[in-house]
Amino acid sequence: MGEDWRDHLSDEGDGTMRIKAHGDMKVDARLVTNHEHLLKHADDRGPEQLVNAASLPGVVGEAWAMADWHFGYGLPIGGVVATDTEAGELGGAISPGGVGFDINCGVRMLALDATESDIPNLKKLAGRLAGRIPAGASGKGGLEINARQLDDLIQRGAHAAVDMGFGHDEDLKAIESNGMLNTEHAAVSTRARERGMRALGTLGSGNHFLELQTVGKTVDTATAEAWGLYEGQLVAMIHSGSRGLGHQVCSDHVRALEARYKSRGNKWVDEEWGYTLADRQLAAAPFHSKEGQSYFDAMNAAANFAFANRSALAHRLREVLKLELGIDGEARLLYDVAHNIAKVEHHTIDGVQCTCCVHRKGATRAFGGDHSDVAESYSRSGQPVLVPGDMGTGSWIMSGPKRGMNKAFGSSCHGAGRALSRTKAKKTIDGKRLKGELEAKGIRIHASTPNVLAEEAPDAYKNVDEVIALTDMANLARPVARLSPLAVIKG
Repeated sequence: MGEDWRDHLSDEGDGTMRIKAHGDMKVDARLVTNHEHLLKHADDRGPEQLVNAASLPGVVGEAWAMADWHFGYGLPIGGVVATDTEAGELGGAISPGGVGFDINCGVRMLALDATESDIPNLKKLAGRLAGRIPAGASGKGGLEINARQLDDLIQRGAHAAVDMGFGHDEDLKAIESNGMLNTEHAAVSTRARERGMRALGTLGSGNHFLELQTVGKTVDTATAEAWGLYEGQLVAMIHSGSRGLGHQVCSDHVRALEARYKSRGNKWVDEEWGYTLADRQLAAAPFHSKEGQSYFDAMNAAANFAFANRSALAHRLREVLKLELGIDGEARLLYDVAHNIAKVEHHTIDGVQCTCCVHRKGATRAFGGDHSDVAESYSRSGQPVLVPGDMGTGSWIMSGPKRGMNKAFGSSCHGAGRALSRTKAKKTIDGKRLKGELEAKGIRIHASTPNVLAEEAPDAYKNVDEVIALTDMANLARPVARLSPLAVIKG
């Protein structure tokens, strides 16, 4: 065992706590937390994983854990770590474990010019949504596509989906990276392609959802008005990713990279690259190596499929809304943001420009309004940041800074974050009873099994309002509006 990270912990007084670099750490680690919030973490493996990530080859700045962090594979969910792509001969590390298995899992939010009173029958509407939006672990109900169309989707993302009729041209400017990442070869395995063929337009299982919501309150009225939001307004949030295609891409590259590392005492070593890692789950390749570029290209292809998948889901949602609400059902895309991705970005670190590979795993981008990657419509406000909470409490929409970049590589939280493991939640929460309690509050719930409800129960998650407050205190993003759930579709 290495040193206890708590021995190197100090409160920065700004909504963050610092773990000073020690042992093999090359940079400090920062947790978006305070003493009270930290005490609620019975499982301390997340900070240990962050300490491990702070020793990655080529790591720069600080390794971050957002306020919604919890234990993950290699890097904690809520983790942000950046490496210098030009460090050494082949560049700093890129790690599939630092991105996660659900590549470009993300959130899309649509806004209607309507209120709850415009819904003639919420129960009927929720039922229609559940019938039209396929949810669950299988790809059953996915839109039919052929091999040529799949190739187009993994190369052109949301642009290909729009050309196929699943979305509007005006949607593209409201998607991170305009809904398309560059991929030279889109070389994903046959198995990944097979899984993608069945999955377009499906939600998936676990924490994925489609939720009809209302704007409960606005706390930044000027920004809300600039975005066309008002209290009582109907909005919809879609949380899904690259489905089996992305999971297979990650599995393929994790398996190949982990096989290269050999155990040396309590370390893992790749002799060819001279890489020594504290955790094999962080198995990494130099960014400019053949293996690093192969993963990066395939990850971008999977991310494109995720952008297309959320476009297809939004198309299905719009069809139901138009059918049930008529003209009031027209839905405008407010924003679509990724939160399991590695992106090449330019950042200033200690006054020096760096071309960085920024891994955001369960963390969302939160760029300032003056950044060239942010659409003109958000140039005065900052980029929208979508933060799902839990299905019984609510969610938030935040904003990046009006100008400039925050200190966490322009990153923010992506949700409430789990407080209980799925196993513990299933053991301690009665899914059927929970469904009754939520519907008694006026929240319509459609889920494939009671176990899903137990795993995703409000008590299984952190307090989203506390996560938002800490994120605001750390000056990573500012709250704009709180959203209240009306109807929830889960896998």
